[in-house]
Amino acid sequence: MKANKRSLSEKITSKNLTLKPQDNIRLAKLCGTLDENLRQIESYMQVEISNRGNNFIIKGTEESVPKTSELIERLYSMAEDEELTAKQLHLLMSDKSNDEKITDLDSDKLSIKCKKSTIKPSSKSQEKFIDAVLNNDLVFGVGAAGTGKTFLAVAMAAYYLEQGIIKKIFLARPAIEAGEKLGFLPGDLAEKVNPYLQPVYDALNELVGSQYVTKLVEKNIIEIVPLAYMRGRTLNDAFIILDEAQNTTIAQMKMFLTRIGFRSKTVVTGDVSQVDLPKDTKSGLIDCLEFVDKIKGVKISNFDSSDVVRHRIVRDIINAYDKRKK
Repeated sequence: MKANKRSLSEKITSKNLTLKPQDNIRLAKLCGTLDENLRQIESYMQVEISNRGNNFIIKGTEESVPKTSELIERLYSMAEDEELTAKQLHLLMSDKSNDEKITDLDSDKLSIKCKKSTIKPSSKSQEKFIDAVLNNDLVFGVGAAGTGKTFLAVAMAAYYLEQGIIKKIFLARPAIEAGEKLGFLPGDLAEKVNPYLQPVYDALNELVGSQYVTKLVEKNIIEIVPLAYMRGRTLNDAFIILDEAQNTTIAQMKMFLTRIGFRSKTVVTGDVSQVDLPKDTKSGLIDCLEFVDKIKGVKISNFDSSDVVRHRIVRDIINAYDKRKK
């Protein structure tokens, strides 16, 4: 495999790693189709990986090699019980900080077991977010794009449904790009809304499978609608998620929060740095965050750029924008 470019001043080291017990099925899951998982690890961790069977050689800096070895062992262990997805790889490779090792997290205790996969937190922020959802009625997950807040919220909703804790999943998002005026768009409601809610569908499909999602949508057990269609409803026995909440107005946020019914769990996610509302309109999320944490049963869970689970460059771009603001 191709090496990543490094500075000549960096000291390069290598490590031999033998994965035990030898299991060809687990090994295939770890490596991925045509070794795509190993290539992804190489790119993210900036190392070289070669292997013959369960014997691996890892080359890189004195800092990256032990972290990569730890990561590969963790993934090999996970592969015993589940498939390894690109999303999981990103979550585990997300180096929250250089002084926080993957094994420092109590991820097994807070793992979310869904129909197709088990999701484990990869950072303290994700761990705190899951704990907040478990122990509060209303949770705000606030942070940059790619930190996993929406994916984790959907995973929690799927888990609660499978466990029979709630009877319905309700997913809403302000269709700001269409000004919430969907009547002028062609097609039925689902066809109009789908483009705006595709990230939510993607998460559900990955967690429980597209056929199962389709069945639940047809039975109205999963309902995915634009925020405007929530007016006048009260949602009992439901797991309610409002995504992209930074694009709600104050009135819309108040309307949404007053829809919460008995025995329901509610998660609001958003990124206050990506408000698409007119300049003279204050974000309902920003307004709400100023006072809502004083209410019993409400928790605000914050994410930052170190929690980003997309390509490394996304995190660096977010950091660069944050520095410009300062």
